[in-house]
Amino acid sequence: MQQPSPYIALSDEVQTALQAQQSVVALESTVIAHGLPYPANIEVAQAMESTIRAEGAIPATIGIHDGQINIGLTLEQITRLGTAQNVQKVSRRDLAITLATKQLGATTVAGTMLCASMAGIRFFATGGIGGVHRGAQSTMDISADLTELSRSPVLVVCAGAKSILDLDLTLEYLETQGVPVIGWQTDDFPAFYVRHSGRPLAHRADNVDTIAAIARVQWECHLNGLLVGCPIPQQYAMDPAPLEAATDEALRL
Repeated sequence: MQQPSPYIALSDEVQTALQAQQSVVALESTVIAHGLPYPANIEVAQAMESTIRAEGAIPATIGIHDGQINIGLTLEQITRLGTAQNVQKVSRRDLAITLATKQLGATTVAGTMLCASMAGIRFFATGGIGGVHRGAQSTMDISADLTELSRSPVLVVCAGAKSILDLDLTLEYLETQGVPVIGWQTDDFPAFYVRHSGRPLAHRADNVDTIAAIARVQWECHLNGLLVGCPIPQQYAMDPAPLEAATDEALRL
């Protein structure tokens, strides 16, 4: 276990798991503070942790409280994030400011990757990552999630990038940043609510041993993040055609 930053506060459970080299999976907290209404946000946070425990790993939900990066939030801390006003949205840019000013902060995908890496946690599960926004040729609106994948040695498992983004440019940007993108039992990049975006992937894995072997070599070569795209289960998936039509209509408004 690496020596963490003095700003890292590990829960006893997470610290014990890391010392014993048990599997620990990081979870973001922006979905709690900014993504869902109360009390659904608290229920979802608990459900995510329960799902990880059911698979034999230790969940480590991450948030910023009172000048510390708390890794392995208590229910009280999760509830505070889910009910408080003016919770900061913390990416790499915001981390030092939020810590120094002792503001309450919820970590984004990028912020969670960074904090997990600082604590020696190599795995992170989330819903969908950010990406290159439509019209980025003029706005330069590119999510920090993509650059953080090239900086932090963390394997991120997600349902792809959100379908409202420019998925072609998102994949191009990840390639430029040297981030491996691997389809979990799929040849097609998933798009959050949509199982298949129509964008083929260069790499696919059909079992966890393959993913583990790739990650091990990636980090032994002193390379950084990896992205594993795991399509949303069929029973929850949306038809891409009406979703794309609704997105196009919204962009015209």
